[in-house]
Amino acid sequence: MKTLKLKLPRMTDWLLVTIVLLLLINQVAPQQLPVSLYKLSLITMAAVVGYWIDRSAFPYARPDSFMAQPSSLGSPFVPKSAVAPSQQIAFAAAILRRAIIIGAAMLSVSLGV
Repeated sequence: MKTLKLKLPRMTDWLLVTIVLLLLINQVAPQQLPVSLYKLSLITMAAVVGYWIDRSAFPYARPDSFMAQPSSLGSPFVPKSAVAPSQQIAFAAAILRRAIIIGAAMLSVSLGV
């Protein structure tokens, strides 16, 4: 007989830490909750803007364009090698480029630049 094992989503522990800290902020300084929400919205907005800056600045070098075989969401197809061997360096560079652009956008907004 198989036992069902509940697998929690990734980073659930950090979500719980965040909720505990929000509750602590609510007890210590409830007037700071709107400020925290405002800052969180700015950071998430910066992430979205950074993503779209990358997409518009590099329309022909999207990371998914280096995939060996296209797969659709929900399809049972899982390729043995998701990235064509000749395109692995370009794929890695595209992923790093996107991460750097999004991180720079988030950092500039969080610093108030």
